Amino acid sequence: MKDLTHGSIVRHILAMAPPIMLGMVTIMICQLVDLYFVSGLGEAAVAGVAAAGNAGFLVNALLQVLGVGTVALVAHAVGRKDRHDANLIFNQAIAMSLLFGLLTLVMGAALSRLYMRSVAADQATIEAGTTYLLWFMPALALEFAMQVLASAMRATGIVRPAMLVRAVAVAINIALAPVLISGWGTGHALGVAGAGLASSIAVAIGVLMLLVHFRKVERYVVFDPAQWRPQLRHWKRILNVGLPAGGEFVMVFIIMGVGYYVLSIFGPAAQAGFGIGTRVLGLIQMPALAVALAAGPIAGQNFGAGNGARVRETFVKAALVATAVTIVFLILAQAAPGLLLTGFSNDPETMAVASLFVRIISLNMVAQALIFTCSSMFQGLGNTKPVLWTSAIRVLTYSLPSIWLSTWPGFRMEHVWYLSIVTTTLQAALNVWLLRREFTKRLALPLKEAASGQAEARPVAPPVREPA
Repeated sequence: MKDLTHGSIVRHILAMAPPIMLGMVTIMICQLVDLYFVSGLGEAAVAGVAAAGNAGFLVNALLQVLGVGTVALVAHAVGRKDRHDANLIFNQAIAMSLLFGLLTLVMGAALSRLYMRSVAADQATIEAGTTYLLWFMPALALEFAMQVLASAMRATGIVRPAMLVRAVAVAINIALAPVLISGWGTGHALGVAGAGLASSIAVAIGVLMLLVHFRKVERYVVFDPAQWRPQLRHWKRILNVGLPAGGEFVMVFIIMGVGYYVLSIFGPAAQAGFGIGTRVLGLIQMPALAVALAAGPIAGQNFGAGNGARVRETFVKAALVATAVTIVFLILAQAAPGLLLTGFSNDPETMAVASLFVRIISLNMVAQALIFTCSSMFQGLGNTKPVLWTSAIRVLTYSLPSIWLSTWPGFRMEHVWYLSIVTTTLQAALNVWLLRREFTKRLALPLKEAASGQAEARPVAPPVREPA
């Protein structure tokens, strides 16, 4: 366990952000590698895998419910020096991860084709996306266990083991992708099914590695099967913090779905370019997101410890660092979007769409960095509802006008991307305003009372057993 209530906040951020970023970048690289090898199968395969990947945002909503709830409540308990509560939340989150993983498998099998029919431009894209999703669903189901394990460690200030496991899992995925997709060395090409299967195998190995690490190394939060029996009062605590954050990802899913829908009138090349551009842009936003994610546990531990000044300082310094690194990548996206997109498609129309998308939407990046930082701070404070409301406002101000614009005779795809800049800036401004209000309200109280108010009173518990 690492105590984040003392020492330089910037040093804590800079120590935690690189491993977090490397873990996220490896995941994004894995998705880009899938697209790279799938691109040899044609436009419909690329568009199908890209659109199917958007369904991952919906599963990410459930992942965020567990991840955010676990990080916030465990960090608060660490700040209060309440080890029993930290372990109880961790083990209850493990039980929830098993349930959520099972639901993902069932819902994925039942709804994959229906989803693809709602967003795809033609039958070939529907078939490619459905096949990919069915083979990719085991990976998404296993992600719940990995999310809880990584989130518990991040709440205690430990990020390196999860990053290393992610890196190994992605390396396995990258190695398997050409073998399973294109049949390298085997002569048995599985196409888009191979892309999904490679991810599922890699995530399964990653979960096993993280489980072994937890059993052998971790000591502050530990497995206790006696605490896996569902306790609804603690599930409610996790859901109260996590559900609004999960709802935020649902809003992203809706926005992405609208993007694919309005582009369907331009054909699969436009959808493929949009999918490639979205993933490349997501990759260069990772440094800002990593800084924001590092700020959450710092804010959470200091909130639990009753140190309001350090909570405010965490936001200011995280916002400044995130903005600085974002500006560097914004300049790159504006100056050389083609360089970022090299190798992802041989189709000129697809690459033209992707280049235009990156050049326009990259203007969102500073506002998005502020959104990331505010969201992480709300998570650290244990109140994620404001971010859900601002995300809902963005959905309303972006989705309905986008669909309306797509009915215009002179509609061009860049119209909705310029609209995205306006709505993202609006969301960033609302987030900063609401966070200032939250600081005034929550940090004006005695913070130990405010933090402990999230947990119900309980008798003093026996100490947690150390593993043998």
